Amino acid sequence: MKKNNIDIKNDTKITAMKARYLFDKDYMADPSAHVFNGKVYVYPSHDWDSGASFDDDGGHFEMKDYHVLSVDGDPMTGTVTDHGVILDLKEIPWAGRQMWDNDVVEKDGKYYLIFSCKDKNDVFHLGVAVADRPEGPFRPQPDPIRGSYSIDPAVFKDDDGKVYVYFGGIWGGQLQWYKDNKALKNEYLPSGKENPLPSRVARLTDDCLQFDEEPKAVIIVDEYGNILPADSPYRFFEASWMHKYNGKYYFSYSTGDTHLLCYAVGDNPYGPFVYKGVILEPVVGWTTHHSIVEYNGRWYLFHHDCVPSDGVTWLRSLKVMPLEYDENGNIITMKSEND
Repeated sequence: MKKNNIDIKNDTKITAMKARYLFDKDYMADPSAHVFNGKVYVYPSHDWDSGASFDDDGGHFEMKDYHVLSVDGDPMTGTVTDHGVILDLKEIPWAGRQMWDNDVVEKDGKYYLIFSCKDKNDVFHLGVAVADRPEGPFRPQPDPIRGSYSIDPAVFKDDDGKVYVYFGGIWGGQLQWYKDNKALKNEYLPSGKENPLPSRVARLTDDCLQFDEEPKAVIIVDEYGNILPADSPYRFFEASWMHKYNGKYYFSYSTGDTHLLCYAVGDNPYGPFVYKGVILEPVVGWTTHHSIVEYNGRWYLFHHDCVPSDGVTWLRSLKVMPLEYDENGNIITMKSEND
């Protein structure tokens, strides 16, 4: 069977799920959802129409601040509150422009916002801002994380309290300008049967302010242990996320230009991760950033699309829908239907 010119195995079960538009008062995207103090908090990027011209490097995504939303009760029905701006571009000493995806982790009673932003030389780095409450406000560190690059941080705290950040994105995310954590003189995008550009993962220091190690490649393999090649429609492009289910590590990600949300499963935070399947079919809009969270014994997928803006790719809207597993721990492939 083919969906949007992408082969999907004939035995793949696709379930239509009702989705809720989470917040219709503003355009927001890239939702990172967590449960803090018994409540779901969502940390999105904040879209607006800056008038910038469209380009393949994402120059039209001119986000300049972050908000946080909270949900009172069930994400599908609860009242959503916008707590306002928690960090503004002009508050970040090293920042130049484009505050893209972000995520938050709690450690020892503090909340750490890990975010991606371009410096004054138009190079993406990861930064950190700290708050005493999940609602913020967040106070930025004077400099980005040493040795950081690219975009789309996803922060995962394991059961032992160790914190890891996954990051990376191709094209506008600048991942193709790096190899072995060193900047290249010329960008390089693998093609054909070459190994693809992988996401990266690094454990953070105990204070969550720096990398505690050199970032490592996140390797995705097929059931036979072969690395998914660069021309696979299921290879990594951007939007990493990590969650744990029944003791296994579920690495999920967007395939970018093939418009899928996929996942792979491993036995530890570093992988390798075995490709398992598609979580979400293509939505209206160019890509599918997401997060997966458990609340009161149920799992939810937070994502975005561009239906309310009539397909304007830089004006996205947050959505949430239930996520289900089968008896073997496989995520059931979903098609998003509007509420």
